[in-house]
Amino acid sequence: MYSKKIKAFLATKGISVGDLIRIERSGQAYEGFLMPQSRLGDPDALVIKLGTGYNIGLSFEGSKLTKLESHKQDFGKTKLSPLKFDSSKPKVSLISIGGTIASRVDYKTGGVYAIEKPEEFLHNVPELAGIVNLHKCHIPFTKMSEDMNHKDWQALAKEIVSELNQKDVQGVIVTMGTDTLHYTAAAISFMVQSPGKPVVLTGAQRSPDRGSSDAAMNIICSAYAATSGIAEVGVVMHATGSDNYCHFLRGTKVRKMHASRRDAFQPINSPPLARIYPDGKIEELTSHLPRHQNPAKADTGYEPKVALVKAYPDSDPKILDWHAKQGYKGIVVEGTGFGHVPTNGPLSWIPTIKRLSKTIPIVITTQAISGRVNTNVYTNLRVLFQETNAIPAEDMHPETALVKLGWVLAHSKSLGETRKLMVTSLAGEITGRSEALE
Repeated sequence: MYSKKIKAFLATKGISVGDLIRIERSGQAYEGFLMPQSRLGDPDALVIKLGTGYNIGLSFEGSKLTKLESHKQDFGKTKLSPLKFDSSKPKVSLISIGGTIASRVDYKTGGVYAIEKPEEFLHNVPELAGIVNLHKCHIPFTKMSEDMNHKDWQALAKEIVSELNQKDVQGVIVTMGTDTLHYTAAAISFMVQSPGKPVVLTGAQRSPDRGSSDAAMNIICSAYAATSGIAEVGVVMHATGSDNYCHFLRGTKVRKMHASRRDAFQPINSPPLARIYPDGKIEELTSHLPRHQNPAKADTGYEPKVALVKAYPDSDPKILDWHAKQGYKGIVVEGTGFGHVPTNGPLSWIPTIKRLSKTIPIVITTQAISGRVNTNVYTNLRVLFQETNAIPAEDMHPETALVKLGWVLAHSKSLGETRKLMVTSLAGEITGRSEALE
């Protein structure tokens, strides 16, 4: 959809979608047919189809438009052949909140459109018809994942629980963008209590129009995971750069580790729950919660005023005071190594943490990602935990610690209760002992 500003301008010029136009900007001229703007596109950019057949997008600001001729060519969506899921297959709910995986390329327009019906998945991934019955596509909202916040997590958790409690639903698949997928997975892990069925979050690193797209295999493996006996909240994505299998990763133990690789999502401080093969083979790799028939519950309380702060050479502890003055209720500090912060010298963080931790929780994790906070090795870290009320995050990675702190603060009435909950594993986020992982 084009913005109101562009629509108004096009109306004054008598320009409609399908017309041949000329766009001049930055000393360059481009001629082509004006295309419709997809829902996933930039509403402030003009899209034209060049004579070569390629589409290009140009910023509206600073552009000069000239109508060359009217044209009646239909550039609407291609009509898809009717396809149906097999009602005899296990029924799985699909919740889509956007992302590359929930889009399809329309080769008539060259545009990318959001999937609105579960049947549209069959045009991208016909194999699904032989695996599950996606009976409905729930779209509670559509957002780029980087724009999501705690209110979206709350709405999503309630939608998931509603579907889990449908008698004939075997599991739930959630499709979304990948940038903050691991934050969402952690939040849903805490907010969806006792799921009893698999809750599978998935996405795609590469769009479905690319030969290297991971979208099809991710959704196929997610379908198998959603009908498995692994009744946990987790992420299913490519395990390697090849198309051999996906990992089912616990929602509190997964992190996006690369911007574009297909195997970007990796397990942190814990083995994957399972390997999921595109032919349906499942290899369980660690213990997991079993299926059960009890109703799932949504516990969506959350305190959004929590912050994630990184300690680094020359870092000033006043940043902690700034957050406290802004009304933040808790802070997660990414320490170095085992969880160290600057300790000796004029920029020591110890006095500030000592003062603030008397009134708000200060949680210490490690920016090393893998490994755990260890208070028993070096003197500086012993000083930190002996002289302050700082809370060790054990082997939680920083993003999970942040999300957990927000959830815990909505469920505790004192610093003591917050501490107790933060060092207790509530959704598999803490392992009692760190093992060497492959």
